[in-house]
Amino acid sequence: MIFHMSLRSNPMLRKTNLAVWRAWQSWKLGLHTSTVGASPGPGPWERSEALSSVSTEKPPHTPVMLKEVLQYLDIQPGQVVLDMTFGGGGHTKAILNMVPEVTVLALDRDPTAISLAERLAKDHSGCVKPLLGRFSELETLLSNMNVQPGSIDAVLLDAGCSSMQMDQAERGFSLSKDGPLDMRMDGERYLDMPCAADVVNTLDQQALASILTAYGEERHARKIASAIVEARRVNPITRTQQLASVVAGSLPAAVAYARKDRLHRPAHVATKTFQALRIFVNDELNELHAGLCAAQAVLRTGGHLCAITFHSLEDRLVKRFLRGDDLSNLDHYHFSPRNQGNRKKKLMDERRDGGSVHWLPLRRKVITPEKDDVKENPRGRSSKLRAALKL
Repeated sequence: MIFHMSLRSNPMLRKTNLAVWRAWQSWKLGLHTSTVGASPGPGPWERSEALSSVSTEKPPHTPVMLKEVLQYLDIQPGQVVLDMTFGGGGHTKAILNMVPEVTVLALDRDPTAISLAERLAKDHSGCVKPLLGRFSELETLLSNMNVQPGSIDAVLLDAGCSSMQMDQAERGFSLSKDGPLDMRMDGERYLDMPCAADVVNTLDQQALASILTAYGEERHARKIASAIVEARRVNPITRTQQLASVVAGSLPAAVAYARKDRLHRPAHVATKTFQALRIFVNDELNELHAGLCAAQAVLRTGGHLCAITFHSLEDRLVKRFLRGDDLSNLDHYHFSPRNQGNRKKKLMDERRDGGSVHWLPLRRKVITPEKDDVKENPRGRSSKLRAALKL
């Protein structure tokens, strides 16, 4: 089982998520005896649908804050750029169109995205070099290409899942489209990697509530976790719409209809639940931290970093990494509403004078999309961009 390597190796993180850790240990033992996940890969939740070939004919979604990314990366002809989340390729295509003779290393953990990168590489001979892997695998991938530390001129890191993944119902990311409850970004590579259906059908109530609180900042985590456990006693929860209905039914109508997004539009009550499960299944916060460390290692002095995030957990991590905080124990940065005030005070007390010795912010405040950009690309409404120069 390769799931959550960093969870196993980080004692403090394991302590914070003790209920989750114990539940996974029990489940892993069960894998060798019989029932849950007895068959390799997809297992009993009919996850083979998620591994079916997907159409890539639909144009990729508009890249987030493209103008700002190009401005702060400040790419010059002949430079080497690392796009750490290729996705649909929108940012990379814009870079290639704007700057001649640039080389883009296109990384993504999703094989579907890499297939698009390979197509782009054929159209731009020698300018695009696809790399299939996670942030935590980047050092090895670059070493295999003889790319030396400190040799890259600009890095773009676009966290979270891509619009392409959201648009494919069979991937299980979307609330609006029914599909198998999967949510794995690279399940095709790791067939024994648990999916979201495994999580909701296997972990106990306490563990589920811990996940929803830590990764979704869900105030009603206990009620939702209780409803999931009750529902799965009748039938396993294997579809996205099925889970969304369970979550919606667990809360009073006043709560469900009160939720709004950043555009003050009605937001589905299960949004935070889906976010939490996706982050947990893909180990996204640990991968994001690994990506930031890798970016720091590969950038040359004076190189530019742009990091785009889509929710507060990611943005806090990026902000504090660029500030020079010690993030070796990521459990310290899994906030809950109860103690965030005390933690914020402690962090302010511990902040070192002079800021980070590794990064110089290119703009003091976080960058958010302009109103016109949000209208054109509503999915980017929650995005935040932080740009920095490596010292």
